[in-house]
Amino acid sequence: MSKAILFIEHSGGELRRASLECLGAAISAGLDVTAVVMGPGADAAAAELSSSGAGAVCHITGADSWSPDQAAADLAGLAKESGASAFLAAATATGKDVAPRVAAHLDSTLFSDITSLDGSSGSLQTRRPWLAGKVIATCESASAVFCATTRPNAFAPSEGGGSAEVTERAASADCKVSVTGTSVKEGGKLDVQEASVVVAGGRGLQEPEHFSLVEGLADAFGGAAAVGASRAIVDAGWRPHSEQVGQTGKVVSPNLYIAVGISGAIQHLAGMRTSKTIVAINKDADAPIFKVADYGIVGDAFEVLPALTEAIAKVQAEA
Repeated sequence: MSKAILFIEHSGGELRRASLECLGAAISAGLDVTAVVMGPGADAAAAELSSSGAGAVCHITGADSWSPDQAAADLAGLAKESGASAFLAAATATGKDVAPRVAAHLDSTLFSDITSLDGSSGSLQTRRPWLAGKVIATCESASAVFCATTRPNAFAPSEGGGSAEVTERAASADCKVSVTGTSVKEGGKLDVQEASVVVAGGRGLQEPEHFSLVEGLADAFGGAAAVGASRAIVDAGWRPHSEQVGQTGKVVSPNLYIAVGISGAIQHLAGMRTSKTIVAINKDADAPIFKVADYGIVGDAFEVLPALTEAIAKVQAEA
């Protein structure tokens, strides 16, 4: 069985769902996984990982602050020492910061935002959107170590099981850059990359005050939905960049994506076309968004959203 090193993210010891999805993808592909955690709270994360389905767990200790350079050096070192044939991380902001550095250490190509992983042929094959999502490419790596980041919500999380041994390893001294502080988004809102439902608004809402309709629909899902926005909305200053969906924003793959007043420019489609179910609400019947939508509502968002919000809230209350 081929060995794989997985970079596992956590928040204060709580494992991130995107990393558990990455772990699930690796296990499903038949890889012998060593899950690696580090940073404050990693003790709790390592203990939880021991029963997550991974073959082994490595807790890297001794780092006073977060450093992507240090993390990459440690992860690449583990891959080399263990003879791993794969390195995987979730395609989150942190994963995208660390994974290219690891690939550089290993003299490997990085496949980013992969949506499938198959090891049945003896070598790993993956599929990923390419050319702004217009093409789905099937790829294999010619490098000694296959390196990739998994798209959030594209894989089922690990179902857990087993009791893996937890080992400790001191962090390396390779630290060119370190993070001295972080700014946490207020309100504890879901990130669009990890939410199972995303409700996104575009220029069709006309005024920033009208975005309350989008927020109301998201709230109706009872904490399962995140608010997203098109680039035009973010550029206009209506919404923060953290909510931007698209080629220059975040790439999402929720179970349900509701696009409100979004025409469907190719840059936006590149960020959401792999969503499981897409619902488009637009009064322009010829809007490009309808070409990728599973369900389309041609109508005025100011009339459709209140009715849809009421219906969703009623279903949630009866559940």
